[in-house]
Amino acid sequence: MSKLLVLCNPVCGDGKAQALLDESILPLLEKHGRKPDEVLTTVRPTHEGTAVLRFLETHGGDATIILLSGDGTLSEIINAICAAEPKGARKGAPLSALRFVLVPCGTANALYSALFPPPKDSETETDKLQSFNAFINNSETIPLTLAISELSSPPSPTRTRPKIAVSAVVASTALHAVLLHDSEALRMQIPTIERFKIAAQNNISKWYNSNVKLFPVPSVGVVQVYDPVTKAFVEHEESHLDDPIVDVEGPFAYFLSTVNVDRLEPVFRITPLQKTIPPMAASFDIVMVRPLRDPSLTMDSPEARLVFVEKATKILQGAYKDGSHVDMQYSEKGEIVMEGVGPAVVEYIRCGGWEWIPDDTDEPAHLLCADGAIFRIEVGGRVMCKAATPNDNAGFHVYV
Repeated sequence: MSKLLVLCNPVCGDGKAQALLDESILPLLEKHGRKPDEVLTTVRPTHEGTAVLRFLETHGGDATIILLSGDGTLSEIINAICAAEPKGARKGAPLSALRFVLVPCGTANALYSALFPPPKDSETETDKLQSFNAFINNSETIPLTLAISELSSPPSPTRTRPKIAVSAVVASTALHAVLLHDSEALRMQIPTIERFKIAAQNNISKWYNSNVKLFPVPSVGVVQVYDPVTKAFVEHEESHLDDPIVDVEGPFAYFLSTVNVDRLEPVFRITPLQKTIPPMAASFDIVMVRPLRDPSLTMDSPEARLVFVEKATKILQGAYKDGSHVDMQYSEKGEIVMEGVGPAVVEYIRCGGWEWIPDDTDEPAHLLCADGAIFRIEVGGRVMCKAATPNDNAGFHVYV
């Protein structure tokens, strides 16, 4: 019989998760005759991962977790389970998907906002209970695609295992990773999403030197790129069935990939085609911005970086305008236009995996963000990221 755990992170977001648990979730569970096997409030960082593991090792893998938290807590749980050897009731048990009921209490709540896009009016408490209501009504669950990032050390005589980071929302480098890194220092002072905007403003003039490889979705065979003229994905000009891997040279202003979501905040639709043109298999939607595609820029220089700030700002503003940045193009003079035949401002890629090989001397290019957790790529190292969706009898599912 499936077991039920209610898990609350009281310090995430604006700190109202405990009140929502006490005033809404627990009374509604009692009303509908759903008695939890355990109700737990986390007390320290990483507690949620060990707590869920202990619950599964006691009761077995067939379980549902009502999670009052943000995306970071979900990521902590997923990484803890993926890294742990099966013990206790988990060992030898039949494969079973772990089901989540999401009650959004974090800062950005990307996954919840993507699954349940908010109305244009202000958020109400009812909006936070859509996944919960789906659970109460025995609605379906959907499997999560996972982004599996392997951070490899430089070659050495002593072989070291790569560090693994699993994410269910975003894996990024460049500006997004740097602003997540810097925004952490602002968390106590500014608990809202405004801290991300401040960190972005502080870093928007930076470029990041790296080489990138793009790998196709196996069932597709080639790397795809969005064409803003035809409004469709097409075969990347450098990807062919007999030679599908695409090499991309920097510098980059932006490099971000998502799974499962079209947005990172309720109205920040950075990868809108996840919903507009849904993928048919496990894949990434990648948003790349390479400033030297701008016809008015010929080389990387401090002056060029300052000139590009206005355009980088316009690109990010487009994500707040229902994802309009994906249709931006350059005019012959390097102006950003919404209709034309010039090069796309944003290279919007759909692929099965990517590799980021940062320049040894560019320290900010060595940051990786995986669902808000920040990792540092070693000098001489690289990160390889692959998309995977477990089968129906395994992995992680969400009530929708």
